[in-house]
Amino acid sequence: MTPEQITLIQQSFSKVAPISEAASVLFYDRLFEVAPSVRAMFPEDMTEQRKKLMGMLAAVVGGLSNLETILPAASALAKRHVGYGAKAEHYPVVGATLLWTLEKGLGEAWTPELATAWTDAYGVLSGFMISEAYGVQAQAAE
Repeated sequence: MTPEQITLIQQSFSKVAPISEAASVLFYDRLFEVAPSVRAMFPEDMTEQRKKLMGMLAAVVGGLSNLETILPAASALAKRHVGYGAKAEHYPVVGATLLWTLEKGLGEAWTPELATAWTDAYGVLSGFMISEAYGVQAQAAE
């Protein structure tokens, strides 16, 4: 990722943060629509899970300019997800859902450059997480 991409991601996320509740509802509704089998991995009441998602995204976005600071937490998260039943093939679905949610939430502010920046960031992080959790290299944001 380039410094310009990091700036684009951070600026766009600052527009998503104020609508984080709605964005997280949109994300999980879409995820369960496109991948209904993953619903069983989540609690019935999604309130806390939605907060965790937005908190994790905020931490990752904030740490993009110094990836080494967020990699230990990303590794631990990846390993926890294995215990929940997550598989490497879930990462591309989650990535596509995240990009879809950002596009819906940002509207006209969603540009091809911003889409590429988010795709690249998700690819780097999810590739790392897949490697940490499963010991395999993968391209997760297709």
